[in-house]
Amino acid sequence: MIESILVATDGSEAANAAERFAVALASRIRARLTGLTVIEEKWLQGLRGEGLGIQPPGMDGVDGFLKARAEAACRRLGELGRGAGLEVVAETARGIADDRIVERGQGVDLLVLGRDGENAGFRTGLIGSTVDGVLRKTSKPAVVVPEGAELGGPLVLGFDGSPGSRIAAKLAVELASRLSQPIHVFVDSKDKGRAVARFDEVRRLLGSESGSVREASSTLGRPDVKIVDTARSARAGLIVMGAFGRNRISELFLGSNSAAVVRTSPVAVLLAR
Repeated sequence: MIESILVATDGSEAANAAERFAVALASRIRARLTGLTVIEEKWLQGLRGEGLGIQPPGMDGVDGFLKARAEAACRRLGELGRGAGLEVVAETARGIADDRIVERGQGVDLLVLGRDGENAGFRTGLIGSTVDGVLRKTSKPAVVVPEGAELGGPLVLGFDGSPGSRIAAKLAVELASRLSQPIHVFVDSKDKGRAVARFDEVRRLLGSESGSVREASSTLGRPDVKIVDTARSARAGLIVMGAFGRNRISELFLGSNSAAVVRTSPVAVLLAR
């Protein structure tokens, strides 16, 4: 049961998508919402060190700026929450961003993260380092929200028969019921008999929700591309899938189908664990 949500934000316009999504989700499923902004010590540590005989700048001004920006991000989230009838508790922390988010996330049921943050225009990776770090370290389900994504429309469940996808099915049932939306189930299998068996399994997992299920399967092409295509054609507001697939033993998250969907999806992706 999702009763509490933590949204992490750096205050950037890109991260505002995660704030809006989290507020909308918490409002519709009547969950408690907490916000977290992390003042990253790496910025201060990098400036404190002397190099080439050059004195570092005064830290008070830099520290004050970072603190003021974090507080402004908390105020913005609070205003969004009040506009939706929610009382949002927003707080700041110091340290390594992904570590602080994972630690604070231990006390909630669901994390919401923006895929793109303030450094999106300068990074070389396909998702931000903070998001990547959180997804590697957390044991909680997490929603990754790309810039421009909004909550609304059906859910797409990616199901491959793995333990993670079974957890994803349970979360999809809960959210579909509380959001009053149908579920589109995507099964990737090159074997028709196996695909039929997986659809039978997922119908059992979905139970009473199976009456509102639409089925889609793939026999050719990359499954991550097909899942995203299914979400586009269904005009989905959320993709739900396991964080790890059937070959978890060989996964380091990056390079998996889940990672590929997160990197390319125009809609939010919930990674279940």
